Amino acid sequence: MKTLIELSSELEKRRRDLGLKQSDMLMKIGMSQQQYQRVEAGHDIRVSTLLRVLEGMGLELLFAPREQVRHLENMLRPGERDYDIVPADSDWQDEIKESSWSSILKEFEDE
Repeated sequence: MKTLIELSSELEKRRRDLGLKQSDMLMKIGMSQQQYQRVEAGHDIRVSTLLRVLEGMGLELLFAPREQVRHLENMLRPGERDYDIVPADSDWQDEIKESSWSSILKEFEDE
């Protein structure tokens, strides 16, 4: 995700997936519908507000090295492990082994 609009779109999708209305956010995270509506509209928000929203929706904030994002996304999509898109001469697996992500990624490989 690179923009506030992308982030707000994902938050709206998650809220809908949970069967929640914007007005439900008051009980879920203590934020009025009007306040939460600003989040989904893509307004700039504080990190503390974002963390509160994520917590209320059962989401985690995850930082990943840019060069490994595509690989992580592929691993996190159930049933869509498409490693064929990586060129045969790619050394991305060696990069992952050497990174701090190796233990996390190993868990997904074992599933």
